[in-house]
Amino acid sequence: MKKYVDVILPLPIPKNFTYSFSGEQEEGVQIGCRVVVPFGRKKFYTAIVCGVHEWVSTEYEIKEISAVLDTSPVLLPVQFEFWRWLADYYLCTQGDIYKAAIPSGLKLESETVIVCNPDFETEEPLSANEQEVLDSLRKEKEQPITKLQKESEIKDLLTVVKSLLEKEAIYVKEELRRTYKPKTEIRVRFTEEAGQEERLKSLFDELSHAPKQLALLMKYVELSGYMRSDTLKEVSKKALLQQTSTSPAIFSELTGKHVFETYYREVGRLDKQTHPIVPLNPLNEFQQKAFNKIHTVFAEKQVCLLHGVTSAGKTEIYIHLIEETIRQKKQVLYLLPEIALTTQITERLRRVFGSRLGVYHSKFPDVERTEIW
Repeated sequence: MKKYVDVILPLPIPKNFTYSFSGEQEEGVQIGCRVVVPFGRKKFYTAIVCGVHEWVSTEYEIKEISAVLDTSPVLLPVQFEFWRWLADYYLCTQGDIYKAAIPSGLKLESETVIVCNPDFETEEPLSANEQEVLDSLRKEKEQPITKLQKESEIKDLLTVVKSLLEKEAIYVKEELRRTYKPKTEIRVRFTEEAGQEERLKSLFDELSHAPKQLALLMKYVELSGYMRSDTLKEVSKKALLQQTSTSPAIFSELTGKHVFETYYREVGRLDKQTHPIVPLNPLNEFQQKAFNKIHTVFAEKQVCLLHGVTSAGKTEIYIHLIEETIRQKKQVLYLLPEIALTTQITERLRRVFGSRLGVYHSKFPDVERTEIW
């Protein structure tokens, strides 16, 4: 039996459209997943599935989806509900909401302009289709997907583009305007020779007259867990130099002696550092009274207004409410009226919640917004 999906397109259209899908795609098609769909005579878009059903009643010819881009939803039921509320409240379409809400890296379309990353390197072989797209982009620096589609015979081009984006072989042009580069960190490891136990013992003797080099070597042994485990931890060059107060020149001397070698590791842009967690500040009498009153109001309705002048201590009450909610294994969305307020608020929140805090706003480069999404 044929099945159908209703999708939201990133267009200001006051209704959703229906597409069919084949049995091969059935496992991947879920509400909240992205699919590539043709729209009009020559265009295609990344749409979001908002319904799956086995019957259809439409006045137009039903087309088939071209590709499924996700194995799990990128949009959750609560977000769908929020989109519906936004569209109703602001008298706009869900397509308008989709266009504004989702990072451009997640909504490829015919007009999307893509650019080859000149610094791209990979040890894994690319597929024939991926290589064809890269070769085309190397001839002409930036191209809209529509042009690539005309010049190639690749059927599911958006799927190929998505794969190359994930490998950071190409950029969406919006990202390039923000001077996007893959974020890398220089890591340090022993050379194959220096990693041998006998050679390491002799190095300790050889460096006894070079105390700074010896200190650097010993700190690496400590940070990498060389003496404690068969599996070495990765050590960044920056951390190694900082923790020994050593100059890059000293490090270079050890690389010249074939003790260390360096390599690049791509790292995420999200803050994954372990922050020291501080306990919650106790609430004063007035804050505790407000905290208790909020609980009383929440027992009756979902909305509560906390009114207070600047520096009255409202944020501390919010932090206690957030901590209580997280203990119940729930999540909290904390909205701020201005991006300018973000830094001071997030610094306070991070001291209490550490890396569990995620920050998302329009001043972040698109790649960071895509990553946190």
